[in-house]
Amino acid sequence: MKIRCWGARGSIPVSGGEYVTYGGDTTCIEIRTQKDEIIVVDAGSGIRRLGNLLIQEKKDRIYMVFTHSHWDHILGFPFFKPAYRRGTAIQMFGCPLAQESIQGMISRTMEAPYFPVNFQDLQADISYHEACESSFSIESVTVTPIPLSHPNQGYGYKFTENGKSFVFLTDNELAFQHDGGRTFPEYVNFSRGADLLVHDAEFTEKEYRSTRSWGHTVYTDALRLALEAQVKKFGLFHHNQERTDRALDELVENCRRIVGKRGDRMECFALTQQTEVQL
Repeated sequence: MKIRCWGARGSIPVSGGEYVTYGGDTTCIEIRTQKDEIIVVDAGSGIRRLGNLLIQEKKDRIYMVFTHSHWDHILGFPFFKPAYRRGTAIQMFGCPLAQESIQGMISRTMEAPYFPVNFQDLQADISYHEACESSFSIESVTVTPIPLSHPNQGYGYKFTENGKSFVFLTDNELAFQHDGGRTFPEYVNFSRGADLLVHDAEFTEKEYRSTRSWGHTVYTDALRLALEAQVKKFGLFHHNQERTDRALDELVENCRRIVGKRGDRMECFALTQQTEVQL
């Protein structure tokens, strides 16, 4: 299983010289299975570049999994070129929660007067599957959902293949339990022993004093989750839109200092929009 990140930024895409290393695109994760099947997690602005690659590779069967319906996780879908191509099959998985359906959640990104092309005019064959509580399979990958602690709710996921596991918990507030969310120990148990944990790490402690209950986590709390769950690799994610490359480097360095003082061997890094991890 290979994980590629096409967008790691939170809330809104950003650009400029201060964002070169970690990038400015919002959430989009690609998972390649052992048979090179494509699983896409969320459709933030990073999905545009992923779509271009999939066309180059002539990939016409795509599985899409959605965490929730906030704009930064779906705004890129209208620019996902495979959806405009006849012969492409896209299967969508997720729990609509605040929306009436998965189709309703995604089609709103193309509603008039906000976008000039109608969702109904897409040429791909799109099917929908609700995946709210139970584990399900996508080819050789087992996908296990868990509710996120986030306004309007959402779901994180564990992806398991050949004994390797990737846990993705974006937009998850560990210090405040939103409706439907789980407790810190429950997220520890869900993540325990993962080969890779990618978790929301948007705020510093100082920032969190004025952003508590907004749905995002202090990076040191996310680190504590990773350490208690004894994961092998931990990736900081959903970077604040104001967080420059230099500031993100400082967060990573502090995480590594904490890990080192504990004598732990866990690998710690912040995802960029070019990060690749082979499990």
